[in-house]
Amino acid sequence: MPSLCRDCLTMFEGPGRCPACRRPRVVTHPELFDLTIAHMDCDAFFASVEKRDNPELADKPVIVGGGKRGVVSTACYLARIKGVRSAMPMFKALQLCPDAVVVRPRGDAYAAASRAIRAMMDELTPVVEPLSLDEAFMDLSGTQRLHGAPPAVMLAKLVKRMKDELGLTGSIGLSHNKFLAKVASDLEKPRGFSVIGRAETVDFLRPRPVGLIWGIGPAAQESLDKAGIRTFEDLHRWEKQDLEDRFGGMGTRLWHLARGEDARRVSANAPIKGISNETTFHEDTSDPDILDGHIWRMAEKVSGRAKAKDTAGRIVTLKLKRANHKQITRRHSLHHPTQVADTIYRTARALFDQVEQGQAYRLLGVGLSELSPASEADREGDLLDPDAAKRAEAERATDRIRARFGSDAIMKGRALR
Repeated sequence: MPSLCRDCLTMFEGPGRCPACRRPRVVTHPELFDLTIAHMDCDAFFASVEKRDNPELADKPVIVGGGKRGVVSTACYLARIKGVRSAMPMFKALQLCPDAVVVRPRGDAYAAASRAIRAMMDELTPVVEPLSLDEAFMDLSGTQRLHGAPPAVMLAKLVKRMKDELGLTGSIGLSHNKFLAKVASDLEKPRGFSVIGRAETVDFLRPRPVGLIWGIGPAAQESLDKAGIRTFEDLHRWEKQDLEDRFGGMGTRLWHLARGEDARRVSANAPIKGISNETTFHEDTSDPDILDGHIWRMAEKVSGRAKAKDTAGRIVTLKLKRANHKQITRRHSLHHPTQVADTIYRTARALFDQVEQGQAYRLLGVGLSELSPASEADREGDLLDPDAAKRAEAERATDRIRARFGSDAIMKGRALR
């Protein structure tokens, strides 16, 4: 049985401790050195960067997020043990973990760490498909001749380099397609290395919940529950045509994924169609101050990602979902592309003012699309808002100060809502 020591990278046959270093961190699998599609997901990325940069936080539960009326952006595993989860209201998180240290997000620090990790991945293969700052797919087909080692060895080397050189950890999922690689990367977090081979695919999936499938949110899960579909085993009882008749295009996808089939290729340098951020509230809310605070924080995150990618967008989108799962989407096309948080916020807020007030919402999101190079952003003044240029310049000055002194150096009052 092929085995690999994740600490010293020794390859050997049979299970058990590494024969070279005697350590137990060994991954063993019959197809270990044959599979080439991987998913790498950093462990509690934002919180890990904060702990790395501030050693005093190392043994403490850390929550990255807003003020008492904000939400959790991410939490370290010490806080997760207490039940803290992303998108949870901060007051609820602090009830569950009152000794947590709350740290405000530092987008520039996370972007810098992400670029360093991406550079390491690019050394392994030219086929890297990032999903976000902290996770990416990799296709390592044909790289064994280049590196003189199987993909599994190079992936173990990648996370070892991340730990040694960047002080950050990640979990690896290795399989024969994207769907299974992403499922595998979640199996043993943190610092996991999991493998799903071709021969075991169907048996592995059968007892597991269909919630593993991307895009199966609460509404889709409710529809599946009504059809008696809760596990992949349940999906296997349906004929393909019956699934298509009941669920349309999603039915075709369900039939294939139930059998571990995913024909999508890892796509390097795929064009970015849009930038967005959304959150599902732990409890539905109609409080206009809370909703306004979320719109601002999301506008800032979308703006930060646009600036990090050196891009801008002309269409601002507001997404809302009511307590009954009814989704509302509003869009507005600007006269020229923008990457300025103030412009994105004011546009999204105006879209929010157009919807029926007093409704309770369970989800809110802000997005930017119809992207173009940043060089085309905010080049014209706004005749209807003569102060827009001043606010944009003030924001750029704020960005420069935060880059030098940290994200907490300057903060808008509405960010505390």
